[in-house]
Amino acid sequence: MSLYLEERIKCITEPKQKAQPKVYIRTFGCQMNEYDSEVVIGKLLQKGWALVHNPEEADIVLFNGCSVREHAEQRVWSNLESLKKLKQRKPKMLVGILGCIAQKHKERIWERFPFVNLVCGPANLSHLPEYIKELNEKEQVLAVDKQERDFKDFCLTFPAQKEGFKSKGYVVIMSGCNNFCSYCVVPYLRGRERSREIKEILEEVKELVRNGYTHITLLGQNVNSYKNNFVKLLEEVNKIEGVEKISFTTNHPKATSEELFRAMRDLPKVEKYLHLPFQSGSDRILKLMRRGYTRQEYLNLIRKLKEILPEVRLSTDVIVGFPTETEEDFLKTKQLMEEVRFDNAYIFKYSPRPGTEAERKLKDDVPLEVKKRRNQILLDLQKRIWREKCRR
Repeated sequence: MSLYLEERIKCITEPKQKAQPKVYIRTFGCQMNEYDSEVVIGKLLQKGWALVHNPEEADIVLFNGCSVREHAEQRVWSNLESLKKLKQRKPKMLVGILGCIAQKHKERIWERFPFVNLVCGPANLSHLPEYIKELNEKEQVLAVDKQERDFKDFCLTFPAQKEGFKSKGYVVIMSGCNNFCSYCVVPYLRGRERSREIKEILEEVKELVRNGYTHITLLGQNVNSYKNNFVKLLEEVNKIEGVEKISFTTNHPKATSEELFRAMRDLPKVEKYLHLPFQSGSDRILKLMRRGYTRQEYLNLIRKLKEILPEVRLSTDVIVGFPTETEEDFLKTKQLMEEVRFDNAYIFKYSPRPGTEAERKLKDDVPLEVKKRRNQILLDLQKRIWREKCRR
């Protein structure tokens, strides 16, 4: 009998002494945030909580937010503003802010939103049930002291996904980042790179399969830097019976290899899709971003990929309006997009992230109107490329 069925039978047959407390959680940000939310739900389900899909029904409302992009942060703040009236109607309802946004802003969140009860960083998430219990005696709890998360905390607590998310299975293979791109807060909020052992990862994949998951997504801030050989890990996951599809994210160009391209071609379960951010087509801007590669090196990588795997689907990230970006720099970015012809592109207007090198050393000197215009030009270009690919 699966663990999921055992838990369901237990819920039905065990007498309930009191009504289950209810939790509502909403995630803003990347797949690492989505994964963290699943871990949180798993831990709360184990403690007798029930998941609801409407904050009106909840005893605690949790927002798990990313801080890498300003847009994700703004969505958290906007939703908190909307929650004020509900909190006034339900003063006993608890409100918690989780993840990178909590780690970054800490007690400053209370200056703007004094009704928030819990602020919990990503490395502290495994102790969330204890922090909620503390709120029986305290009005507010700050939990951002841990800098590194124990790897055992990354393992999903079943039946979290079955109960709450009914999605493909995520498996974290590594945490943190050593790249320190000048615009990025991830190394400061998630810490340095740490890789899990292959054996531990494979056990988690098998557990996911036993619980009905056939699509496995391997997660890391930079999966290509996985210290125990990422290609070998793909080969081992590909051997697991019951796994039908394997995907992975995110990749960094300077750590991406031809060996990976050949593995994508030769391993039948690995999705023929690669997300490979280039951020800017200008060598001058790439150097300021501390990306560690040139425009030509990126294009050479793409040519080799298409040579080895012609049917590959490609997506990317682009930043417009980085400090000192000229019209010439921008046109180089546009030309690169026209040359590569991505299947999808996530295009962002630069905004300074507090604590990063770019925020400390570079003036945000590209006017907002210029950023908006350049952003729209690339969005329109990507739409045209996509329409042309669809017609073919």
